[in-house]
Amino acid sequence: MFINNFDPVAFQIFSFEIRWYSLAYIFGLIIGWLYCKKVLIKDQAVKEIFDDYIAYIIFGIIIGGRLGYVLIYNPVYFLNNLHEIPMIWNGGMSFHGAVVGTIFSTILFCKKNKQDAFYFLDLVAQSSPIGILFGRISNFINSELYGRETDIFWSVKFVNIDNLSRHPSQIYEAIFEGIILFFLLKFCNNKFSKKSGFISSLFIIFYSLGRFFIEFTRTPDSQLGFIIFNLSMGQILSMIFLSMGLYLLYLRNDVKK
Repeated sequence: MFINNFDPVAFQIFSFEIRWYSLAYIFGLIIGWLYCKKVLIKDQAVKEIFDDYIAYIIFGIIIGGRLGYVLIYNPVYFLNNLHEIPMIWNGGMSFHGAVVGTIFSTILFCKKNKQDAFYFLDLVAQSSPIGILFGRISNFINSELYGRETDIFWSVKFVNIDNLSRHPSQIYEAIFEGIILFFLLKFCNNKFSKKSGFISSLFIIFYSLGRFFIEFTRTPDSQLGFIIFNLSMGQILSMIFLSMGLYLLYLRNDVKK
């Protein structure tokens, strides 16, 4: 069993704290941006406007992720504490909300620049596992989104939470949603000639499937508990997004080996 007693603050400069969660976002965006520009993008014209696109993505992730959490996971609390909605440094971001925010910001950018939105969403899909990996590791460091009680030998005791031995569900998600998903999408991108949007659909499908099953090891949000049929909100959202991914795959299924 591993004892998790990490400090969520990476370092401090005078009274200014730099948290691991903030560093996860920063490094995830920087490495994802470099991966797109140095590896994925071949068109010089796209490279020239990609930096502007990153600004749209940042706003989409932050606004969509925060509003998704506020509206889906804890609406009653934030209705009574409106001033806390912008306080993202206190935690509370929804992955599914961030996806929606990214889609809307991409559509806005591509309409303005007369580009194919699906092409840019494919770039995001292939680089997103990098950010997810860092994000899930920071969740582990912060002792949040922790797993259900278990007696397996690799269990973790989150001493800032309780004295129970729990699944390191954040690490499960980091491995699947970060590492495995990254190489799976890379393989599919290299293996198939496809319409733009094909990789985006695979990202949504694979992520949703992995998230749905890993959620069986994760403690549901305390303010929500299980929603229906002993399923968490994350699992219900994953089912909805899985349907969306399958529909998108149907629309963009012109795939050739």
